[in-house]
Amino acid sequence: MEWVDEGIVLGVRRHGESSAIVELMTRSHGRHLGLVRGGAGSRMRPLLQPGNSVSATWRARLDEHLGYYAIEATKLRAATMFASSHAVYGVTHLASLVRLLPERDPHEDIYEMMESTLDDFDHAANAGAHLVRFELAMLAELGFGLDLSACAASGTNDDLIYVSPKSGGAVSREAGEPWRDRLLRLPPFLLSDEGGNHPSSWSGQDLEDGFRLTGLFLLRNVLEPRGQGHSDARDGFIAAVARPRARVAAE
Repeated sequence: MEWVDEGIVLGVRRHGESSAIVELMTRSHGRHLGLVRGGAGSRMRPLLQPGNSVSATWRARLDEHLGYYAIEATKLRAATMFASSHAVYGVTHLASLVRLLPERDPHEDIYEMMESTLDDFDHAANAGAHLVRFELAMLAELGFGLDLSACAASGTNDDLIYVSPKSGGAVSREAGEPWRDRLLRLPPFLLSDEGGNHPSSWSGQDLEDGFRLTGLFLLRNVLEPRGQGHSDARDGFIAAVARPRARVAAE
């Protein structure tokens, strides 16, 4: 058995004296592990850092075996990302989200979204908005997608500013007014096209509302049924992306 694919490093653990078991999120083969000979050595260690993009050749006698990876770097992001706390937390949180997917199950859209998220991790506010969208996409991939296209009560797609915590559907300002204290706020950047993606088009409150929205549905529908909770990395990431906004607001 052999295949070649693009991948993003999710994690590494030492195996024996010099080898390492490497976990990749690949484009066409999903989340996939393999043994890298010499992976614990000084030559391979910088390449096998979480967040780096690689080209991987996987070989095994049978498909169900762990197999071996031959890995070459295509984009080394880790050194730059390690310079900012939000990026370190963010990479760890992204990996924990991807691990909710079944192993070896292809999810090409999630792979592409993860890669674009990592490519735009330099700016804290951009990273925050990307991660909210990524959590939203993960909910959909796991079968718990939110319907933000139209008001769940009236069917209109105008002035959508709330989300029902029960149904996960968007609610317009008019329809939600009597129950606004019970509804979640829908941040505008989750409805905008590419033109609304500049950090100046949303506030720190918008990011906070976005994480509250996705956090509720992830916890209730995905994590708690598995006996899990939100990771410390998620909390650390949210705190890290909130700090720059707080400094700007105070000036």
